[in-house]
Amino acid sequence: MAQSDTLARLEATVLSRRSADPGSSYVAKLNARGINKIAQKLGEEATETVIAALAEDRPALVGEAADLLFHLVILLAAREVPLAEVLAELDRREGVSGIAEKASRQS
Repeated sequence: MAQSDTLARLEATVLSRRSADPGSSYVAKLNARGINKIAQKLGEEATETVIAALAEDRPALVGEAADLLFHLVILLAAREVPLAEVLAELDRREGVSGIAEKASRQS
């Protein structure tokens, strides 16, 4: 199964659960708590991902990276930013030096 298929299915699941009963859906519960809580959760998952990477714990890194992507998709959905838009930006940057790309954004 293609990686983009996995992300597309994840996004579809998140979108379908945003308005579900917060008592039965983690996505709905997080959305009900607002964008600040969603952003806080994403930050926590990013920190946990870094800790797992530094600990050289591959299974923990894989799990935390999955949590990070999951919470990123929740945040993007809350701000109505389609994952396709983010992927298009990655496609646009492909083949461009990271240094040159960053410099182009600093103007």
